Order: sequence, then C-alpha cells, then structure tokens
Amino acid sequence: MRVTKGAQIVAGAALLALAVAACGGGASTGSSGAGSGETPVRMEVGEPQHALVPGLTAESEGAEILAAIYDPLVNYNENKQADPNVAESVSTTDNKVWTIKLKQGYTWHDGTKLTAQDYVNAWNWVARKSSAADATGFMAKIDGYADLNPEGEGVMETVKEMKGLKVVDDTTFTVTLASPFSQFGLMLGYTAFYPMHPKSWEADGKLTAAAQEQPVGMGLFKLDKAYKKGTDQTIDLTVYDKFTGTKPKGWTKLQFKLYTSSETAYNDLQGEQLDIHDSIPATQLSSAKTALGERYHDDPDSAVGYIGVPLAYNKEYQNADVRKAISMAIDRKTISEVVFSGSRSPADDFISPVVDGYRQGACGEACTYNPTAAKELYTKAGGPKKIELGYNADGGHKEWIEATANNLRQNLGVEVEAKPFEKFASILESLQNKEYSGLFRMAWSYDYPSPENYLRPIFGKIAIANGSNYGGYDNPEFDKLVDQGDQAATADESVKFYQQADDVLLKDLPYIPVYFYRTNWGHSTKIKNVSLNLLKQVNWAAVEKA
Repeated sequence: MRVTKGAQIVAGAALLALAVAACGGGASTGSSGAGSGETPVRMEVGEPQHALVPGLTAESEGAEILAAIYDPLVNYNENKQADPNVAESVSTTDNKVWTIKLKQGYTWHDGTKLTAQDYVNAWNWVARKSSAADATGFMAKIDGYADLNPEGEGVMETVKEMKGLKVVDDTTFTVTLASPFSQFGLMLGYTAFYPMHPKSWEADGKLTAAAQEQPVGMGLFKLDKAYKKGTDQTIDLTVYDKFTGTKPKGWTKLQFKLYTSSETAYNDLQGEQLDIHDSIPATQLSSAKTALGERYHDDPDSAVGYIGVPLAYNKEYQNADVRKAISMAIDRKTISEVVFSGSRSPADDFISPVVDGYRQGACGEACTYNPTAAKELYTKAGGPKKIELGYNADGGHKEWIEATANNLRQNLGVEVEAKPFEKFASILESLQNKEYSGLFRMAWSYDYPSPENYLRPIFGKIAIANGSNYGGYDNPEFDKLVDQGDQAATADESVKFYQQADDVLLKDLPYIPVYFYRTNWGHSTKIKNVSLNLLKQVNWAAVEKA
C-alpha cells in the first residue's frame, strides 16, 4: 500500500564524519477539545498527500486517518492471514471468481445501510483512468480493468464499470479476476478496497467536495467537521455510536495533529500535549527508552527504506553500473547501527524479512560496502559529477540522508547536495508530476502481507501512471514473472516466481535498498493498552484512558 513518511533516525552520526544539528521545523497547533468538553486522544501524523478519499490514498499518513473512518473487509492476524471483518466470508473455488458476503448491521455515519453496491461503485471509480487514483493499480487484477484504462495519453475510458464486478444482493457481490490470483483475498484489508458512500459523486461521476473534505465513513470514528487540506492543523473525530464493532471504553474523541517536525511532536509527547507518536526521531531514540519506560515500544516493521532512482527521467542514472556503484558506496551497517542506534538492519533484498520470499544476502555484491570497487565502477560507467538527494524533512530523515550523502562524496569523489522537501506530500507530488529528477529517499510498508506487494505496486509498469513507481522502471521480464506468481495455484508456487522477479530487480537496481525498518513509538501517561496492528495502525478500540 504505502509509501511511508517516517524514519525515526538517531544521532551518533559523528562516526560518519557528520556534524548535523537536530531537525527543526514547525509544530501543529489546534484545539484540544474537538468541539466538546472531552479531551481527545491525540495522535501525531504528517499532512496527507491528498484529500481523505480511499482510492486517492497510497501513503501512510492518509491511510492512518482513513483507517479510523472506515472499517476493512478483512483484518490481519498474527500469522499474517486474513480474518473476515466487515466481510462475513470471502470465498473462491478457483482463485479467479471470488464471492464476498457482508455482515449484517453496518451503516454509514449518516445512518444509511451499507450495501454490496457501495463496494462495487467505489472500486469502479478507483479503477477508471479519468479518476487518476493513486491506488488504481490494486484494481488491475479485476476483469474489465483494461477497458477502464485504454492506452494512450489523454485517451479516457468509454465504459464506467468493470465486467468482473457483479452485485448479487444487498450483502453479496462477486469479483471475477482476469486470471487466477491465489492471494486476492489477502489484499482486501487495504485502503483501496474500502467502500464509498453512495452520495460521493456528482451526476457526471466526479467526486463531490464533501466526499473529499468530510467523507461519510462506516468505521469506528466519524469526522466532526470538514478537513481543509493545507489550512487545518487538526482532524477531529468522534466515535460513531451505531458502529457494530468494538468501541473504546471511557472516551469518544480522537484528534489527529499534523506536524512538520518529528522532534516537535516528540517534545509534545513528553509534555503530555500528544498521546501517540509513532515515529520517534533519531535524535531521541536512545533517551526515549529511559524517558518513556514501558511506554516506549520497539516493534517489528514491514517497511524497507530505499534511495529511489529516476530511471525514466534522468539519463545520468540509466546505466545499471552507475546505480550499482552508488549502492556499493553506501555503508549500510554504520547507518543502521550508528545513525539509527541499532533500530534498523542493513537491507539485502527488495522483499522484507517479515514475509515469505525474503532471502538473506540476496542482493550480494551490489549491497555490500566496497568503496574502492564502487569508485572504480562509477568512474568506468561515467556516473554524474553531481548528485542531488531529495528527502522529506517532516519524517526525521536528515541524519541518515546526510550520512548517505557523505558516503557518496567520500567514496565516489562527487559533489552531493541533500535537498529537503518540507512535507512528505510535497516530494510525492513532485515525483508524480515528474518535476524532480534527482535521487530521492523512499520507503515502502506492505499493504497486505505478501511478497507480491513489494514488487508490482512499486516497480510494475502499471504503477507508473497512477501508482508508486516513481522512477518509471519498466521491465517486461519483471512484469511477466510477477504475473506468473499471481497465477500460480498455491502461495508456495507463487513465491518461487516472485523471487525470480526479485532477482530481476536485484540485477537492475531500479531503487537502492538501504535498510529494513523497526517501528519505534511511544505514548503518553494519559492512555494505556495501546498497540499497533500489522499495518502499523493504532488498534483504537482497545485504547483506554489511564
């Protein structure tokens, strides 16, 4: 699903000949009462990239907010399997035709009954080329998606619905895929597969202003007021009293506070002005363990941190040996152990160790620190004399990006400029609009626990126009192998093809994997029983006030 904002980096970068100060930046301000006498539970987030629309959201900040407003068809258990949630059942006999039956009793926040048609309408809208939805690629496996996405710039669809979606009755619909995909049921917990309220569209099919600023959801929380992106610094919500699932005990108000500085958010956490901070900054990781005690958490994480490469938009990086040399010049071990205080591990594959398909050391020579060989290869390949390395300043990335920049300066003998973007949304928009052609910091956290999710959504051809393939990587061999993995009869057979597709990436290095994440987060003394699910989203129903 998600490109992720946070980095949770730490100090100690002196070993990399750095002398950088802690990140500064503005803090969000806003009301603390969300319009009532009750003090809300408050969580830090960055500004969402887009309006609060499921199909437009393919990044972590917006997904966290939407997960409070909507409820997914399935949840993921500790074994990384899908358990029915809003869905009463998800079934198939051939991995091609899937039947989804909804539980009774779910209603939208305005009291309207949730129906199967609401899913079909939403998924069709996400799939249409004219919608330009970031998550459109997740609908690509459904039969009829190609009809809604005709080839050619400016050529729009002439049909509005995928033939693979059929409503059986108010609580049942079927999904026919273009070809079998054994893991389709695992995808259904992702943001793109949320339903949308039947009044979300104008007569011409375009989203209403209300659907973008104050969407009517069907989850645990409803929005108290419209969210004005770029202006509002808080997003205020209240528990929906008719929600059929478990509700939190003793509190009803939730507030997301928007920050442009992870350090400022951490200071607010310590000052009890913030209750949950899920990306404790690098400069505070060592002290946070002592300062927060049992309120400090260090959890496994699915995310992989990369240096992204604009393959299709900057010819200086189109030689694979240039990319390999840059990779070999990065001291992953020191970055992980020193800059991140051991809260990261060096990346040696494109697939994370938390899912089946990861292979230790798969990256081999390309991910092994070798300054001498890196410089020799870079010179021979004619790498650029100047490198620009972009990153979002609101996620606490300055130290590790500066460390990487310093590695490249020293080991490749080139000029390197670390370029900060104030907000995560800003760098994503610049990449999507093909306005930025330097190397860039990027990360990916899975949307569903499958090795496939580390492949097609980031590096598939289908993800170039409307997705997360920001480098424009296009390799037919890679796409074919992912297709074969999708169509394999069992998950074990799928993994074999996904690993072959992974091998293509390891050869081409469209991105440069740098580290595997852990989630370092904390909460205030005002709440207890706080935990994160497998998608790193807060389990709000379990949270209690202390």
